[in-house]
Amino acid sequence: TSPPLPSPATSAPDGLNSALPSIDRTPKMYIGGSQKRPDGNYVLPVKTHDGKTLLGQVGAGNRKDVRDAVAAANKAASGWGKRAAYNRSQILYYIAENLSIRQEEFAKRIDLMTGCGAQAANAEVEESISRLFTYAAYADKYGGNVQETAFYGVTTSINEPCGVIGMVCETDSHPLLSFVSMIAPAVVRGNAVVVAPSEKHPLAATDLYQVLDTSDLPGGVINIVTGESAVIAKTLAEHQHVDSIWYFGSTEGCYNVQKLGASNMKRTFVCAEDRDWMDKEEGEGDEFLRESSEVKNVWMPMGESMSGAGAAY
Repeated sequence: TSPPLPSPATSAPDGLNSALPSIDRTPKMYIGGSQKRPDGNYVLPVKTHDGKTLLGQVGAGNRKDVRDAVAAANKAASGWGKRAAYNRSQILYYIAENLSIRQEEFAKRIDLMTGCGAQAANAEVEESISRLFTYAAYADKYGGNVQETAFYGVTTSINEPCGVIGMVCETDSHPLLSFVSMIAPAVVRGNAVVVAPSEKHPLAATDLYQVLDTSDLPGGVINIVTGESAVIAKTLAEHQHVDSIWYFGSTEGCYNVQKLGASNMKRTFVCAEDRDWMDKEEGEGDEFLRESSEVKNVWMPMGESMSGAGAAY
Protein backbone atom coordinates (compact mmCIF):
# COMPACT_ATOMS: atom_id res chain seq x y z
CA THR A 1 0.00 0.00 0.00
CA SER A 2 1.05 3.56 -0.65
CA PRO A 3 2.21 5.64 2.33
CA PRO A 4 -0.33 8.20 3.61
CA LEU A 5 -0.08 11.67 2.17
CA PRO A 6 1.28 14.32 4.54
CA SER A 7 -1.24 16.68 6.12
CA PRO A 8 -1.36 20.23 4.67
CA ALA A 9 0.87 22.63 6.56
CA THR A 10 -1.09 24.72 9.01
CA SER A 11 1.73 26.08 11.15
CA ALA A 12 1.77 29.79 11.81
CA PRO A 13 4.85 32.01 11.40
CA ASP A 14 6.54 33.95 14.18
CA GLY A 15 5.53 31.47 16.85
CA LEU A 16 1.83 32.29 16.56
CA ASN A 17 -0.92 29.78 17.26
CA SER A 18 -2.87 28.77 14.17
CA ALA A 19 -6.60 28.77 13.52
CA LEU A 20 -6.14 27.89 9.85
CA PRO A 21 -8.32 25.14 8.37
CA SER A 22 -6.80 21.79 7.42
CA ILE A 23 -6.67 22.99 3.81
CA ASP A 24 -5.16 26.44 3.76
CA ARG A 25 -7.13 28.88 1.58
CA THR A 26 -5.53 32.28 1.16
CA PRO A 27 -8.21 34.82 0.20
CA LYS A 28 -7.37 36.60 -3.04
CA MET A 29 -8.34 39.90 -4.60
CA TYR A 30 -11.80 40.16 -6.13
CA ILE A 31 -11.44 41.94 -9.47
CA GLY A 32 -13.84 41.86 -12.41
CA GLY A 33 -15.97 39.18 -10.78
CA SER A 34 -13.03 36.78 -10.35
CA GLN A 35 -10.58 36.00 -7.59
CA LYS A 36 -7.12 37.25 -8.52
CA ARG A 37 -3.76 36.62 -6.93
CA PRO A 38 -1.84 39.74 -5.85
CA ASP A 39 0.55 41.04 -8.47
CA GLY A 40 3.51 41.05 -6.10
CA ASN A 41 2.74 37.62 -4.59
CA TYR A 42 3.08 39.05 -1.07
CA VAL A 43 0.62 38.43 1.75
CA LEU A 44 -0.32 40.07 5.04
CA PRO A 45 -1.17 38.09 8.20
CA VAL A 46 -4.59 38.43 9.80
CA LYS A 47 -4.60 37.72 13.52
CA THR A 48 -7.14 37.40 16.28
CA HIS A 49 -7.94 40.41 18.45
CA ASP A 50 -5.30 39.43 21.00
CA GLY A 51 -2.62 39.02 18.32
CA LYS A 52 -1.75 35.48 19.43
CA THR A 53 -3.46 33.38 16.76
CA LEU A 54 -3.15 33.49 12.99
CA LEU A 55 -6.57 33.47 11.32
CA GLY A 56 -5.34 33.65 7.75
CA GLN A 57 -3.43 35.65 5.19
CA VAL A 58 -4.63 38.08 2.53
CA GLY A 59 -2.93 39.44 -0.56
CA ALA A 60 -0.92 42.63 -0.23
CA GLY A 61 -2.30 44.70 -3.08
CA ASN A 62 -0.05 47.11 -4.96
CA ARG A 63 -0.49 49.77 -7.65
CA LYS A 64 -0.91 47.17 -10.39
CA ASP A 65 -3.74 45.45 -8.51
CA VAL A 66 -5.51 48.77 -7.98
CA ARG A 67 -5.13 49.70 -11.67
CA ASP A 68 -6.58 46.35 -12.71
CA ALA A 69 -9.51 46.86 -10.36
CA VAL A 70 -10.16 50.37 -11.69
CA ALA A 71 -10.08 49.07 -15.28
CA ALA A 72 -12.63 46.39 -14.38
CA ALA A 73 -14.84 48.95 -12.63
CA ASN A 74 -14.75 51.32 -15.61
CA LYS A 75 -15.72 48.48 -17.91
CA ALA A 76 -18.72 47.61 -15.75
CA ALA A 77 -19.84 51.12 -14.75
CA SER A 78 -21.69 52.21 -17.90
CA GLY A 79 -23.78 49.07 -18.20
CA TRP A 80 -24.55 48.89 -14.50
CA GLY A 81 -25.56 52.55 -14.34
CA LYS A 82 -28.03 52.07 -17.19
CA ARG A 83 -29.77 49.11 -15.61
CA ALA A 84 -33.26 49.67 -14.29
CA ALA A 85 -33.40 50.68 -10.63
CA TYR A 86 -35.68 47.70 -10.02
CA ASN A 87 -33.00 45.32 -11.29
CA ARG A 88 -30.29 46.87 -9.10
CA SER A 89 -32.56 46.64 -6.06
CA GLN A 90 -33.32 42.97 -6.70
CA ILE A 91 -29.61 42.14 -6.78
CA LEU A 92 -29.05 43.94 -3.46
CA TYR A 93 -31.99 42.06 -1.96
CA TYR A 94 -30.44 38.85 -3.24
CA ILE A 95 -27.08 39.69 -1.62
CA ALA A 96 -28.86 40.32 1.70
CA GLU A 97 -30.74 37.03 1.48
CA ASN A 98 -27.59 35.04 0.71
CA LEU A 99 -25.72 36.78 3.53
CA SER A 100 -28.47 35.84 5.97
CA ILE A 101 -28.01 32.16 5.09
CA ARG A 102 -24.39 32.39 6.27
CA GLN A 103 -25.03 34.66 9.25
CA GLU A 104 -23.58 32.26 11.83
CA GLU A 105 -20.36 31.81 9.82
CA PHE A 106 -19.82 35.56 9.39
CA ALA A 107 -20.59 36.27 13.04
CA LYS A 108 -18.04 33.72 14.17
CA ARG A 109 -15.39 35.22 11.92
CA ILE A 110 -16.09 38.76 13.20
CA ASP A 111 -15.88 37.60 16.80
CA LEU A 112 -12.51 35.91 16.19
CA MET A 113 -11.07 39.01 14.52
CA THR A 114 -12.41 41.73 16.80
CA GLY A 115 -13.13 39.94 20.08
CA CYS A 116 -16.48 41.72 20.33
CA GLY A 117 -18.36 38.66 21.56
CA ALA A 118 -20.92 36.40 19.89
CA GLN A 119 -23.90 38.63 20.65
CA ALA A 120 -22.30 41.78 19.24
CA ALA A 121 -21.02 39.88 16.18
CA ASN A 122 -24.51 38.54 15.43
CA ALA A 123 -25.93 42.03 15.84
CA GLU A 124 -23.41 43.37 13.32
CA VAL A 125 -24.35 40.78 10.71
CA GLU A 126 -28.06 41.42 11.29
CA GLU A 127 -27.53 45.17 10.87
CA SER A 128 -25.50 44.54 7.69
CA ILE A 129 -28.42 42.57 6.24
CA SER A 130 -30.85 45.29 7.29
CA ARG A 131 -28.70 47.96 5.67
CA LEU A 132 -28.65 46.08 2.37
CA PHE A 133 -32.45 45.90 2.46
CA THR A 134 -32.66 49.61 3.27
CA TYR A 135 -30.54 50.71 0.32
CA ALA A 136 -32.22 48.22 -2.01
CA ALA A 137 -35.48 50.00 -1.22
CA TYR A 138 -33.86 53.34 -2.11
CA ALA A 139 -33.01 52.19 -5.64
CA ASP A 140 -36.03 53.87 -7.25
CA LYS A 141 -36.63 56.55 -4.60
CA TYR A 142 -33.63 58.84 -5.04
CA GLY A 143 -33.89 59.73 -8.71
CA GLY A 144 -34.25 63.50 -8.27
CA ASN A 145 -37.01 66.10 -8.02
CA VAL A 146 -38.73 69.04 -9.71
CA GLN A 147 -37.79 72.55 -8.60
CA GLU A 148 -39.35 75.97 -8.97
CA THR A 149 -37.07 78.68 -10.35
CA ALA A 150 -37.19 82.37 -11.18
CA PHE A 151 -38.15 81.82 -14.82
CA TYR A 152 -41.37 80.37 -16.20
CA GLY A 153 -40.74 76.70 -16.80
CA VAL A 154 -39.78 73.45 -15.19
CA THR A 155 -36.39 72.54 -13.73
CA THR A 156 -35.68 68.94 -12.87
CA SER A 157 -32.66 67.73 -10.92
CA ILE A 158 -31.70 64.17 -11.86
CA ASN A 159 -29.42 62.11 -9.62
CA GLU A 160 -27.02 60.19 -11.86
CA PRO A 161 -24.17 57.84 -10.91
CA CYS A 162 -20.73 59.32 -10.30
CA GLY A 163 -19.11 56.47 -12.24
CA VAL A 164 -16.22 54.71 -10.49
CA ILE A 165 -15.83 55.31 -6.75
CA GLY A 166 -12.73 54.31 -4.81
CA MET A 167 -13.29 53.45 -1.15
CA VAL A 168 -10.92 52.98 1.77
CA CYS A 169 -12.14 52.15 5.26
CA GLU A 170 -9.54 51.87 8.04
CA THR A 171 -12.03 51.19 10.82
CA ASP A 172 -11.04 48.58 13.40
CA SER A 173 -14.61 48.03 14.59
CA HIS A 174 -17.56 46.61 12.65
CA PRO A 175 -15.50 45.45 9.64
CA LEU A 176 -18.47 43.89 7.82
CA LEU A 177 -21.01 46.60 8.60
CA SER A 178 -18.68 49.45 7.62
CA PHE A 179 -17.90 47.65 4.35
CA VAL A 180 -21.58 47.08 3.52
CA SER A 181 -22.54 50.62 4.59
CA MET A 182 -20.09 52.06 2.05
CA ILE A 183 -20.67 49.83 -0.96
CA ALA A 184 -24.47 49.46 -0.78
CA PRO A 185 -25.53 53.10 -1.44
CA ALA A 186 -22.92 53.54 -4.18
CA VAL A 187 -23.84 50.33 -5.97
CA VAL A 188 -27.59 50.79 -5.76
CA ARG A 189 -27.23 54.25 -7.30
CA GLY A 190 -25.49 52.73 -10.33
CA ASN A 191 -21.79 53.17 -9.50
CA ALA A 192 -18.98 50.64 -9.75
CA VAL A 193 -16.61 50.56 -6.78
CA VAL A 194 -13.03 49.63 -5.91
CA VAL A 195 -12.85 48.96 -2.18
CA ALA A 196 -10.00 48.51 0.27
CA PRO A 197 -11.56 46.83 3.34
CA SER A 198 -10.30 47.12 6.89
CA GLU A 199 -6.54 46.52 6.85
CA LYS A 200 -6.66 44.86 10.27
CA HIS A 201 -9.84 42.80 9.75
CA PRO A 202 -10.16 42.17 6.00
CA LEU A 203 -11.60 38.65 6.20
CA ALA A 204 -15.12 39.99 6.72
CA ALA A 205 -14.92 41.42 3.19
CA THR A 206 -13.08 38.55 1.52
CA ASP A 207 -15.62 36.08 2.92
CA LEU A 208 -18.26 38.05 1.01
CA TYR A 209 -16.87 36.97 -2.40
CA GLN A 210 -18.96 33.83 -2.55
CA VAL A 211 -22.08 35.76 -1.54
CA LEU A 212 -21.52 38.20 -4.41
CA ASP A 213 -20.82 35.38 -6.87
CA THR A 214 -24.16 33.74 -6.11
CA SER A 215 -26.25 36.93 -6.18
CA ASP A 216 -26.28 37.76 -9.92
CA LEU A 217 -23.96 40.75 -9.43
CA PRO A 218 -22.21 41.56 -12.73
CA GLY A 219 -18.43 41.25 -12.68
CA GLY A 220 -16.59 44.51 -12.07
CA VAL A 221 -19.34 46.30 -10.15
CA ILE A 222 -17.69 45.52 -6.80
CA ASN A 223 -13.91 45.07 -6.77
CA ILE A 224 -12.04 44.33 -3.54
CA VAL A 225 -8.31 44.95 -3.11
CA THR A 226 -6.77 43.99 0.23
CA GLY A 227 -3.50 45.36 1.55
CA GLU A 228 -2.08 48.47 3.20
CA SER A 229 -4.73 51.19 3.28
CA ALA A 230 -2.26 54.04 2.73
CA VAL A 231 -0.85 52.47 -0.44
CA ILE A 232 -4.27 51.74 -1.93
CA ALA A 233 -5.69 55.16 -0.99
CA LYS A 234 -2.77 56.97 -2.62
CA THR A 235 -3.14 55.03 -5.87
CA LEU A 236 -6.91 55.57 -6.00
CA ALA A 237 -6.59 59.30 -5.28
CA GLU A 238 -4.01 59.73 -8.05
CA HIS A 239 -5.84 57.62 -10.63
CA GLN A 240 -7.37 59.68 -13.43
CA HIS A 241 -10.15 57.15 -14.09
CA VAL A 242 -11.51 57.18 -10.55
CA ASP A 243 -14.31 59.76 -10.38
CA SER A 244 -14.68 59.96 -6.61
CA ILE A 245 -12.92 58.62 -3.52
CA TRP A 246 -14.30 57.90 -0.05
CA TYR A 247 -11.85 57.67 2.81
CA PHE A 248 -12.68 56.84 6.43
CA GLY A 249 -9.56 56.79 8.56
CA SER A 250 -6.88 58.97 10.11
CA THR A 251 -6.67 62.76 9.92
CA GLU A 252 -3.38 62.48 8.01
CA GLY A 253 -4.96 60.05 5.57
CA CYS A 254 -7.90 62.39 4.96
CA TYR A 255 -5.50 65.27 4.26
CA ASN A 256 -3.46 63.21 1.80
CA VAL A 257 -6.53 61.97 -0.07
CA GLN A 258 -7.95 65.48 -0.44
CA LYS A 259 -4.58 66.90 -1.50
CA LEU A 260 -3.97 64.20 -4.12
CA GLY A 261 -7.58 64.31 -5.28
CA ALA A 262 -7.39 68.05 -5.86
CA SER A 263 -4.59 67.55 -8.40
CA ASN A 264 -6.99 65.79 -10.79
CA MET A 265 -10.26 67.46 -9.72
CA LYS A 266 -11.52 64.31 -8.01
CA ARG A 267 -14.55 64.43 -5.79
CA THR A 268 -13.73 63.39 -2.20
CA PHE A 269 -15.76 62.21 0.79
CA VAL A 270 -13.59 61.88 3.89
CA CYS A 271 -14.15 61.35 7.60
CA ALA A 272 -11.44 61.35 10.25
CA GLU A 273 -13.79 60.69 13.16
CA ASP A 274 -14.75 57.25 14.43
CA ARG A 275 -18.26 56.56 13.20
CA ASP A 276 -20.75 54.47 15.08
CA TRP A 277 -21.71 52.24 12.17
CA MET A 278 -24.49 50.62 14.20
CA ASP A 279 -26.18 54.01 14.54
CA LYS A 280 -28.56 54.75 11.66
CA GLU A 281 -27.88 58.49 11.91
CA GLU A 282 -24.14 58.01 11.32
CA GLY A 283 -23.98 54.79 9.35
CA GLU A 284 -26.66 55.19 6.69
CA GLY A 285 -28.97 57.66 5.06
CA ASP A 286 -29.09 60.64 2.75
CA GLU A 287 -25.42 61.61 3.20
CA PHE A 288 -24.20 58.40 1.58
CA LEU A 289 -26.79 58.53 -1.21
CA ARG A 290 -25.88 62.15 -1.95
CA GLU A 291 -22.18 61.30 -2.18
CA SER A 292 -23.07 58.45 -4.56
CA SER A 293 -24.76 60.77 -7.06
CA GLU A 294 -24.00 63.55 -9.50
CA VAL A 295 -26.86 66.03 -9.96
CA LYS A 296 -27.83 66.98 -13.51
CA ASN A 297 -30.20 69.97 -13.80
CA VAL A 298 -32.47 70.09 -16.85
CA TRP A 299 -34.12 73.43 -17.61
CA MET A 300 -37.34 73.26 -19.65
CA PRO A 301 -38.86 76.68 -20.46
CA MET A 302 -42.58 76.70 -21.22
CA GLY A 303 -44.23 78.90 -23.82
CA GLU A 304 -47.77 80.27 -23.96
CA SER A 305 -49.14 77.00 -25.32
CA MET A 306 -48.14 75.27 -22.09
CA SER A 307 -49.48 77.89 -19.72
CA GLY A 308 -52.53 77.18 -17.63
CA ALA A 309 -54.76 79.74 -19.35
CA GLY A 310 -53.77 79.10 -22.95
CA ALA A 311 -53.10 75.38 -22.86
CA ALA A 312 -55.22 73.26 -25.16
CA TYR A 313 -55.74 69.84 -23.64
